[in-house]
Amino acid sequence: MQKAWFYEEYGSKEVLKLGDFPFPTPQHNQIIVQVRAAALNPIDFKRRQRPIFPSDFPVVPGCDMAGVVVAKGTGVTKFDLGDAVYGNIQDFNAPGKLKQLGTLAEFIAVEETLVAMKPQNLSFEEAASLPLAVQTAMEGFVTADFKEGQTVFIVGGAGGVGTLAVQLAKNFYNASYVVATCSSAKVEFVKKLGADKVIDYTNTKYEEIKEKFDFLYDTIDAISTFSLDFFRGLQELLCSCQG
Repeated sequence: MQKAWFYEEYGSKEVLKLGDFPFPTPQHNQIIVQVRAAALNPIDFKRRQRPIFPSDFPVVPGCDMAGVVVAKGTGVTKFDLGDAVYGNIQDFNAPGKLKQLGTLAEFIAVEETLVAMKPQNLSFEEAASLPLAVQTAMEGFVTADFKEGQTVFIVGGAGGVGTLAVQLAKNFYNASYVVATCSSAKVEFVKKLGADKVIDYTNTKYEEIKEKFDFLYDTIDAISTFSLDFFRGLQELLCSCQG
């Protein structure tokens, strides 16, 4: 047995328990990872509150992790024992139920296709914070078919998805103009991420913005606060992604 956080019914945070949980056995193409760091996302508390994804009880929450490979099943070719890896262990596009054993455990089982080698310049904690947030940020650009040289207005540039959206826009897509919003305390931080212009939402109302953009990337569901004039000429609303 191993120690893990888990819940056996839907509800508030009070349903979470810390206790013994079965040690995982690797299936074909799976590795066993000793978790060194895990991260939680909005999907984790939403999943705990109600059955938005099918899963059997008890459930160990957590999608993201970083750790070390300690065992592997048949068919595994990408990793060796001792490799430091990271990733999102849940495949939301796969048929069937999500894994009961999430990342808030000492050891987890995961398909080798869902993880990657941890970059050497990242700590386990830093690596664990990235997978699902990066996937979410990237999904918006892919869905919108964002192209090099286009412009984007990012709402929530200092959040988990927003910080990554700013960096992807500038460094991966080579956007010609990136504007992001955040609070006063985060303005300099978002500028360092690569935003060409940062708007302090505590001093500027969205309906006052007169500039035109190819895309609006809304990470905090603020779309209702924009004026109709802002949307004229807009090619697409990338997404409103809150996890």
